[in-house]
Amino acid sequence: MNRLGKLAIGFLVLFLVTGAHLSADADGKPKPKKKDDLVIIHTPFGDMTVLLYEETPLHKANFLRLAKSGAYDSTIWHRVIEDFMIQGGDVTKKQGSTATDLDNVPAELDRGFYHTKGALAAARTGDNVNPERKSSSCQFYIVQGREVKRRDLEVDPANMQRGISQLLSSAEYDTIRQKFQNLYQQGKNEAANDLAFSLIDLCEEKFDIKIWKDIPEDVLEDYEKLGGAPHLDGAYTVYGRVVEGLDIIDKVAAVKVNGSKPAEDVYITMEVVNLKTKEITKRYGYVYPPVEK
Repeated sequence: MNRLGKLAIGFLVLFLVTGAHLSADADGKPKPKKKDDLVIIHTPFGDMTVLLYEETPLHKANFLRLAKSGAYDSTIWHRVIEDFMIQGGDVTKKQGSTATDLDNVPAELDRGFYHTKGALAAARTGDNVNPERKSSSCQFYIVQGREVKRRDLEVDPANMQRGISQLLSSAEYDTIRQKFQNLYQQGKNEAANDLAFSLIDLCEEKFDIKIWKDIPEDVLEDYEKLGGAPHLDGAYTVYGRVVEGLDIIDKVAAVKVNGSKPAEDVYITMEVVNLKTKEITKRYGYVYPPVEK
């Protein structure tokens, strides 16, 4: 199942607050919206169509406001790292801009969205100066990512290392420690990794360490199919995704860079299109969250 079909509970209050309103029946009960906005990001390499999630209403409203006002037009992809992401939207740096003091957007983490290829997420400053993980007022990035193996997603690497280290430091498991040493000496690193994974359940039981992560099956399937940047999950707000034009991400990511800045400016313009929600569901598979009664 695609992540676009995932629903979140409790979105309605935030949704109403931000101005992305539902209409109501005569008796005052809300009813599903009939139309929604998609954003088309125009680049010299082609277009990307972006769908914004209902479950992240603050970010959705902010992105649409900037896109509709033309604030993003003539901005550039200012940070590009191949096999990772493309970042843009710094309206404060574009020629003629007078924007200097824009408000950050409160984080909307843990809404059930992940950094698979095509994910649209908010850039932000680091935890040391931004412990609340508030998002940039304007800058965003789109994930390109790289191939991801399922089993690497299923475990917490830090806890796995801690559990295996504790296991191998115990005289009770000298035989296992010797197996690891033999495998590494023979250059059989993959076999050593297989051995480590086979010991996870034992480590969890013996040392009360949680190593296996609770990741939905459909998310694992999406990462296997699309690739991505799972190390960012839970730390940055994902508030939409590219539903058409994934190949354009690859073309932007492949430009020549100086450090991480493209050697030649790659400009962005945006267009907001309004479609019937039924058409959006039909074209892109996005199922809108249910309206609370």
